[in-house]
Amino acid sequence: MNNKEKILKLNQMIKESNSIVFFGGAGVSTESGIPDFRSKDGLYNMKYKYPPEEILNHTFFINNTEEFFKFYKDKLNSLKYMPNITHYTLAKLEEKGKLKSVITQNIDGLHQKAGSKHVLELHGSVLRNFCTRCNKFYSAEYVFNYNGNIPKCNCGGIIKPDVVLYEEPLDENIYSQAIKDISSCDMLIIGGTSLVVYPASYLIQYFKGKYIVLINKEKTPFDSRATLVINDSIGNVFKSIKIEDN
Repeated sequence: MNNKEKILKLNQMIKESNSIVFFGGAGVSTESGIPDFRSKDGLYNMKYKYPPEEILNHTFFINNTEEFFKFYKDKLNSLKYMPNITHYTLAKLEEKGKLKSVITQNIDGLHQKAGSKHVLELHGSVLRNFCTRCNKFYSAEYVFNYNGNIPKCNCGGIIKPDVVLYEEPLDENIYSQAIKDISSCDMLIIGGTSLVVYPASYLIQYFKGKYIVLINKEKTPFDSRATLVINDSIGNVFKSIKIEDN
């Protein structure tokens, strides 16, 4: 089956389904221009004073806060980026009552910017920031545009992005809701993720529905479990999705 035939099949599956969940990774956002982490051009392969996987670590944040924010403000500022066809199509599917939720490993907030309402952010979001002393909320604009090396609260406390760093647990409520949504949907579309990051990758084990679709440029360890595998960029696939009125 070629990709054109696979996309026709995907559209038929969407038409038949009433409760779809989308589970997405970095490949969804790279098409908006946001760099990923693990590809050959990703953040993990760029040269810094410290490797990015060390910088994005809870211990590093505590011990080298200034160096953390130097990298964070330079590389994780998603405010200048716009949603792409995948984000907008998912928002439209939700509006039509087809899509139950978006579960994302991304922290850029582009799903919400495109209009999606029910978004489960497994790794947090740059859009939410809290004082480590008094827990006061601060916007991403405040943090990224802060005139100083380390963003500070009015109380003097350091502001930390609500992003899950290495050594930090996922939010239990969000993870539990993701399990609930996946275990009760009739179609699961997985896109733009290599499915190698645990525990997020383990979520698909909870799927009990009818169709599981994998859209990724490269093969994944879970391809054999899928009803349909499309090896292409997610944007190429989603621009061909037809959304019909109920």
